[in-house]
Amino acid sequence: LKLFIRWLKITFLATENGGKEMSFGKNAKKFLAGVLALTMLVGCSQQAAPEPAEEEAEETAEETAEEETAEETVERSNDTLVVGYSPFNEKFSPFFASTAYDQDVASMTQVALLSNDRAGAIVFNGIEGETVNYNGTDYTYTGPANIEVVENEDGTVDYNITLRDDIVFSDGTPMTIDDVIFSYYVQADPTYDGSSTLYGVKIEGMEEYRSGMSTLFDLIREAGRDNTDFTNWDEATQTKYWESVDKLGVALVEDIDAYLVAAGYNAEDDDISVKLANWGFEVPEGATPEEAWNIILENYEGDFVTAVGTEAASISVDSAFEDYESYLTGVKTGDSAENIKGIVKTGDYSMTVHTTEVDAKAIYSLGVSITPMHYYGEVDKYDYDNNKFGFDKGDLSHVRSVTTKPLGAGPYKFVKYENGVVNFEANENYYKGAPKIKFVNFLESSDKDKTNGVIQGTIDVTDPSFSQDTVKTIEDANGGELDGDVVTTSLVKNLGYGYIGINANRVNVGGAANKGSDASKNLRKAFGTIYSLFREVAISSYYGERASIINYPISDTSWAAPKPADPDYEVAFSKDVEGNEIYTSDMDDDAKEAAAKAAALGFLEAAGYTVADGKVTEAPEGAKLEYDVWIPADGNGDHPSFMILTEAREALADIGIKLNVTDLANSTDLWDGLDAGTVDMWCAAWGASLDPDMTQIYFFDLANSPDGGITPGPGATNDVKKYNIADEELDAIVKDALKTTDQAYRKQMYKAALDIVVDWADEIPIYQRENCVIFSSERVNVDTVTPDITTFYGWMSEIENTEMK
Repeated sequence: LKLFIRWLKITFLATENGGKEMSFGKNAKKFLAGVLALTMLVGCSQQAAPEPAEEEAEETAEETAEEETAEETVERSNDTLVVGYSPFNEKFSPFFASTAYDQDVASMTQVALLSNDRAGAIVFNGIEGETVNYNGTDYTYTGPANIEVVENEDGTVDYNITLRDDIVFSDGTPMTIDDVIFSYYVQADPTYDGSSTLYGVKIEGMEEYRSGMSTLFDLIREAGRDNTDFTNWDEATQTKYWESVDKLGVALVEDIDAYLVAAGYNAEDDDISVKLANWGFEVPEGATPEEAWNIILENYEGDFVTAVGTEAASISVDSAFEDYESYLTGVKTGDSAENIKGIVKTGDYSMTVHTTEVDAKAIYSLGVSITPMHYYGEVDKYDYDNNKFGFDKGDLSHVRSVTTKPLGAGPYKFVKYENGVVNFEANENYYKGAPKIKFVNFLESSDKDKTNGVIQGTIDVTDPSFSQDTVKTIEDANGGELDGDVVTTSLVKNLGYGYIGINANRVNVGGAANKGSDASKNLRKAFGTIYSLFREVAISSYYGERASIINYPISDTSWAAPKPADPDYEVAFSKDVEGNEIYTSDMDDDAKEAAAKAAALGFLEAAGYTVADGKVTEAPEGAKLEYDVWIPADGNGDHPSFMILTEAREALADIGIKLNVTDLANSTDLWDGLDAGTVDMWCAAWGASLDPDMTQIYFFDLANSPDGGITPGPGATNDVKKYNIADEELDAIVKDALKTTDQAYRKQMYKAALDIVVDWADEIPIYQRENCVIFSSERVNVDTVTPDITTFYGWMSEIENTEMK
């Protein structure tokens, strides 16, 4: 549960069914936040917290009546679109919004420098427009700018940006390249603490500009409680600071406690030890909040910022500081450059960003919201030629002062936020044309209210959790269909995928040092063959039509995902050890199972197992006749892949392999086991990002491995230890793929990487599930809604064209 919330906070992707799907991408939060400027997504993936079990979510007639009464207070008119949303934090700034919901509020008012198409690919020629085919239809994409990427002979890269010269902000002020430069400098400031990662791009002079200054907050934190050097602050300030940290710790424990009770995981009077056990911490019975906080803090080696950022259910670090912003002022600690050398203005509507190396991910960080300097900054403090960029370096107080009231050049103008409703009005100056709907309201709604709100007519568009209950409710309203006269349902593939993992260090022949041998791969392919056999029936049974089988370990939403129409596309684990097809088109289920078991037996024999009478009777050195697989299915089999394991257990038993299936009631046990490297096989899911960077989970850094491939090298991430695929060619591919901006070439490289991963058989691709957006068929003219909605191109991407009936 704790790690579910951690994942949710990091990737802004929700899970369903009580947290069965998990992701490990601990650095994805800032990356995803950086690319949210490129898309405006409203989908079922945006939930604030896991829902209780479906049977617990049923509403009584009285509850429904109360909710309908509350909903009726929302003003309804045919020129107002009401969108059901999860609660907001009122950080509506394109610089500082930290939740998907707040970011969507900001995005309604903003224009991103760069945009992307339905497959997630960057649109380089936004001014003229680019026409790209998707699903057999040609779509033209436009944007506020063109960007030319020039890779120089010396390995540096120039991003030449040209801005349209006819865009004005919603208040009528013209947009120029100075607004882009201002936006860049805010996010490059040494005191900037938003979620943009622009400062991480290797822009020439970025490090020199950011050096020699830090915030008072960070300086006091780094100095520690026992500091006696008061050069940059006085003792009273330091004392107050650490008192606030202590308050923050108690607030964190109370926050976790409140969440667990509200979500139904604990009773109000449960002891704190019982509650925090659900959050993954061992706390003595009867412990005080202060004692519990100290235990949590120990797990983070005293790093309270990371502790709160990771563990909090709803609070943030600033919540316990009465004067938090006073600690964010920059304190000069050394010398620094006056400007960022690689950010060069070349005209009133043009500029160049010069980076010191090729990095395919850099362009996503460059796609910032073009914010109006005259509003977020101070015009009298901008003079490009004299190194003034709209604010005093190290002082973002003015930028922060308008956090709750966004302004930009987007399709809508922010009006107000009160009583749980964000009000927008159409921007008549929008460069793509004034929106057809004059007013839009974002209405805070609980997940269980969303579907009923659309049916009852109080909500027009929303994103409920697409559970079996939701499906039934929609079908009942529509007379048996997901699309009907009451509700129109748009299904969108989730940005992630489900898999079964195998740890090569534990499942091999001859020990971990030989995990990459043909024998070791054949052992794992035997399991892959059996698991793959039961994918279709298991996923269909669990999700119905809401998920599909995938054959490569990558989300189908990605532009890099192999497609069935590709000439070298293959069904995962569909060939035997000799390379022959295992199945034929005329096989029934029994024949397929017999063929799969025969193929698995062939792999085991090739791995060195002794085979007699259709079974393995003896394992080679380092291998076993018995393996474990863990699945976080709440102890009652509630997981998409649970049927796969139960069916596979029987099939493997028939050929002499015992598979022990451990159904974990507490999913934290799985993540602890994976971190410790004590799990043979497991079931989970990955959350993905706009760019399919594979270094996070596949770069082993074999060249620098301290023990020749058993332990990852220092350049690997912790997630690599899940699989322990140590392959020199794979290392080279995933690193080299980031050193080119040629997407077609990168796709070829990633296909080669995926083929290697499948050959290692450490990650069995299972399913791609779907999320949904639902519309009121009675109030919204669905024919005018953005067509062919995808994960990367949401219904709001062309909101200016949407009409009411």
